[in-house]
Order: sequence, then structure tokens, then C-alpha cells
Amino acid sequence: MTEDPHTPSPMMQFALQLAGVAAQEIMPRFQHSEVEHKADGTPVTEADTESERVMRQLIRETFPDHGIMGEEQADVKASSEYTWVLDPIDGTASFALGLPTFGTLVALLRHGHPVLGVINMPALKETVYAELGKGCWALNKAGSLERQTVSNRVRKLDTAYVSSTGLYNSDVDPRIGSDTFTMTGLIQKAGKFRFIGDCIQHAMVIRGEIDAAFDTMMNPWDNAAIIPCVLEAGGLISDGHGNTNDLVHAESLLCSASRDLHDEILATIKRK
Repeated sequence: MTEDPHTPSPMMQFALQLAGVAAQEIMPRFQHSEVEHKADGTPVTEADTESERVMRQLIRETFPDHGIMGEEQADVKASSEYTWVLDPIDGTASFALGLPTFGTLVALLRHGHPVLGVINMPALKETVYAELGKGCWALNKAGSLERQTVSNRVRKLDTAYVSSTGLYNSDVDPRIGSDTFTMTGLIQKAGKFRFIGDCIQHAMVIRGEIDAAFDTMMNPWDNAAIIPCVLEAGGLISDGHGNTNDLVHAESLLCSASRDLHDEILATIKRK
């Protein structure tokens, strides 16, 4: 008997549980949270730290041999092949402004490779999740579960809807880092271009609402959950140079709905 792809595996059920306990810490603080800044200048709130704390606690209680990697606390080394990767609030700046476009990212790595990912957007009451080989699914606020596939409506950049989080590491704002990309060309050539930002823009590619999303200044907790969701929705994913090896540790991330579009964006953002 084959397993119903609608039915989450025990590990996926646990990943969804982690996202749920994080939401219980996040939502009471939404629009009521003071912002501090870490040493690197990035924002952090009590909701970030407390939601990661409860996720880590649940992992330690349930899978004490699993590793943990997260944005707000030190890594815990695994004594098994599994490591959980957590971003309690992806889009803290949006959260701090009272915007509902933030999300919690949960991924499970096996031998360093992501085997499942969850993108939970609690303020929007929407969850996107995927396991390798089982497709990508979305649970909406009405409680309906639908399989997700990227759009096949466009293959050329001049008719595509493209998003980015910002202009960091680009010809417009090269101050942060040396790995810069040509964002001016992307903005000018795209059919539509918006700064939607953070995990929601990748979820919108997965749901077929936009055609591509590009991010720089990425970390493992930003990347890991997105990778299986994009792949299982039929999308393309690489870093900003087209590399597909070890995307968990990529410093930039591009996801697209088609190979032609993906290649055209890579050529456009490449530094001349």
C-alpha cells in the first residue's frame, strides 16, 4: 500500500507542531512588541527569542539526539543524522511594523540535506509545507488543503512578476559584502517588480502568484525550509550564480517558475 501524499509523515507532523507552538508565542506579541537590535544591526523582538526557545525545548524533549540550528541561539550538534533548522520570525522588520507578511520557517536536514520544510504565516493563517517526494501543500485560513504548483504562464523576464527583499549586495547598495549583483537591470527588465520580501515572496512563487523571487544576505535558517517547498512545487532554485550545491548555506537564493526565466534572471543579475 502506498502512502497518501496528503498525509504528513510523523516528522512533518512534528514540524507543523513546532510552527504551531511558535505561533502561540508570536501572535499575542504581534503589534505589541518592542524592537531591539543585535550586534550586526538586525532587529530582534521578544517574540523571536521566545518562539525559538519553545521550539528548541520541544525538540530536546522529543528528539534529544537531533541537532538544532537557529537564528537566535547557538547551534546544538547532532548525535544522529538529523538537524532542525529554525527561523522563528522571518521578516522581523515587517513584524515590528505590524505587517502580517512575516513567517516561521522550520526545516529538517538529514545528513545536511533538507528533507522537509514548513513556511507558516500565522498572521495570515496560511501554511505551506513540503516533504521530498510528496509534493508541496498549503493549508489556508478556511482550513482547506491544496497541492501547490508554480505558474507556467510566463517564461520570459519582460512578462514576469519578480520580487526581492531589498537592494543589499547590489550595484545599488554594495556596502554590505562583496558578492554583489546587478539589481538595476532586473528591476528595469521585469514585467512587474516589487519588494515583497522575506519568506512570503517565495511562498507566492510556490503558490503560482508571482514568477520569481530573489534574496541576498541569506543564512541557513532563511534557506532550508524554502528549498524543499520550491522543488516539490515544481520550481527552480539556486543561488544568485546558478549553483545548486549546498543551498542550505547559500548567501543568495533565487527561485523561479521556469528554467528559461531562471536562466534569464541569472544572466541579468550577473555582475559584468
